[in-house]
Amino acid sequence: MNKGPPSHRPNKVMIYPSDVEQKLGFDQIRFRLINYCLCSLGQKLVGMMQFSSDFEQVKTRLKQNLEFRQILDKGENFPTTNFFDPEILFQTIAIEESFIEEEELLKIGLSLQVIVDCQSFLNKAKEIYPALWKLSEPVNVPARIMSTILSKVDERGKIKDNASVELARIRKRLRDEEGRARKITEQIFRQAVSQGWVPEGVSPAIREGRVVIPILSEHKRKLRGFILDESATGQTIYLEPAEVLEANNEIRDLEHADRREVIKILKELTALLRSHLPELRQAYEFLGWIDFSRAKAKLAQDLDADLPQLSQSPDLNWIQARHPLLFLSLKGKRSIMPLTIDLTLKDRMLLVSGPNAGGKSVCLKTVGLIQYMAQCGLLVPLHDKSTIGIFRDIFLDIGDQQSIENDLSTYSSHLRNMSHFIRHATGDTLVLMDELGAGTDPNFGGGIAQAVLASLLEKRVWGVATTHYYNLKLFAENNSGIRNGAMLFDSRNLEPLFKLEIGKPGSSFALEIARKTGLPKQTIQSAEQIIGTDLTGLESLMKTVADEKQAVAKKEIELRQKEKILTDTLAKYEKLSAEIESRKKEIINKAKDEASYLLKETNREIEKTIRHIRENKAEKKETRKIRQNLETLSEKVAPSQSKPSSLGKEDIKEGDSVRLLGQE
Repeated sequence: MNKGPPSHRPNKVMIYPSDVEQKLGFDQIRFRLINYCLCSLGQKLVGMMQFSSDFEQVKTRLKQNLEFRQILDKGENFPTTNFFDPEILFQTIAIEESFIEEEELLKIGLSLQVIVDCQSFLNKAKEIYPALWKLSEPVNVPARIMSTILSKVDERGKIKDNASVELARIRKRLRDEEGRARKITEQIFRQAVSQGWVPEGVSPAIREGRVVIPILSEHKRKLRGFILDESATGQTIYLEPAEVLEANNEIRDLEHADRREVIKILKELTALLRSHLPELRQAYEFLGWIDFSRAKAKLAQDLDADLPQLSQSPDLNWIQARHPLLFLSLKGKRSIMPLTIDLTLKDRMLLVSGPNAGGKSVCLKTVGLIQYMAQCGLLVPLHDKSTIGIFRDIFLDIGDQQSIENDLSTYSSHLRNMSHFIRHATGDTLVLMDELGAGTDPNFGGGIAQAVLASLLEKRVWGVATTHYYNLKLFAENNSGIRNGAMLFDSRNLEPLFKLEIGKPGSSFALEIARKTGLPKQTIQSAEQIIGTDLTGLESLMKTVADEKQAVAKKEIELRQKEKILTDTLAKYEKLSAEIESRKKEIINKAKDEASYLLKETNREIEKTIRHIRENKAEKKETRKIRQNLETLSEKVAPSQSKPSSLGKEDIKEGDSVRLLGQE
């Protein structure tokens, strides 16, 4: 499904060597996916999953993966029961006059119901999950198949009595005959018990499909019938009474008739399936993709994986990449240092150096495994702002590749790989090389490795390589198309930081690590002399640069913290200043309003006083009354603040701060 027309398929991809998946750990990813599948339908698709360079196919697979993860994250009620793979049954169904058994028919009926339920869910949510809905769009399960099967097969996987008129008649007679045989047997059994012919604590039993009575051996001649079996000791025989023989024979005939009628019904139901076999195959292919997508979504939840930005052409700009298997193994124990790596059209290759056990190989495998997973349609543990491109090929040279069968040394195997890379790599190839140049004389190995890098750069190959060689670090520093990268190391505590820094080479810290491990001082001094002042000086210089870099980084963190405090304080001050200014304006406006009101009231009183004096011709009694009213008004409008104490001349000295009355 969603394979696209042949004309849209890209050139055949090249994965080298053949065991890339084992070297990267992708086989463990497959194993996890298989365990998440609900049936073999999904497991088959996990096994068929391949690295693809078809951008549209990869994009569709990733969107399906993301949508199903969203279904799981939301806890939506998506069907997860009765997933069933009928592929083997289809081979039988395809044969004319063949039939499949009742239990298998029930499984098909229930799984078809699940397919219809899945399709119904996606039809209702096609706006939310369009990529998954497209999987369901061509599916057409004839309703008649499901309803017919479930109407004739019960929940125990047996054909129902009413599956046909004839079967109903046969089973009624069968029940009647079984009841008659049981009644006769019980009568004879009670008689045998009363006579003491039966061992204590036994009851009628079934032998060879017939009802029998346990009788002590010494009394076997006292009952008419047929001996069908005896106990291990021979002390008890199992006898079919002659009176029950006819009923048992009738029961046996009816059971054969029942089976013939059941087979007839099974053939009819199988023929119904046969007539719709193409639709059924398509429906179960859809169920397989649902199972597969669900398994991928479960893995994405475990990895906290997301969908990065996709590019049709090669691109690798990753933020917070985490090695999937390392992340799973350390989950709940401790966090891992994420990897940020950026390869560009200008600098397509990265040369990573640093101390042993510092994370160089993990860095390399992180790049390889995440890229491989993404092009297999799996969400990856990257920040969603990362960009991941499509490569046509992945070439890998990692680990001990010594071959006894081909009589190749480790270094010969490396050289064979390098030869393949140079001959077949293109601008669409991602090449990953661990410990480039190692395995032989460093003087020659470094030179050959440099020549290999130069050849790959000419072919504009994308890639990551790890090394300890100084000549390769200098080559990366002095040539365009490749950059140095360092796995950082805490030189004070002599511990790896597992953090990649792009732009400068890393030191191996070999002498420092040797000192930490307890090598005698004299031995280390001798080693320094053997290595030579040039190399030890360069090593020291790189160590010093690394130390200074760490110190600067620490200082930057402190400065950022102080800058943040200053910014917060300034913001707080500006906010307070704005509040004070706003409050000041509010107080002044309120004072102006009150003053305006008092002025109006004062003018009103003055006008009233003048009018009163005129009307009363300034009589003393009325004038006194008016003066009292004015004094009351004066007290009302007087300032509320207490008056400052007056000072004499002798109290004021030069340099004192003073305030003029009525001034601010």
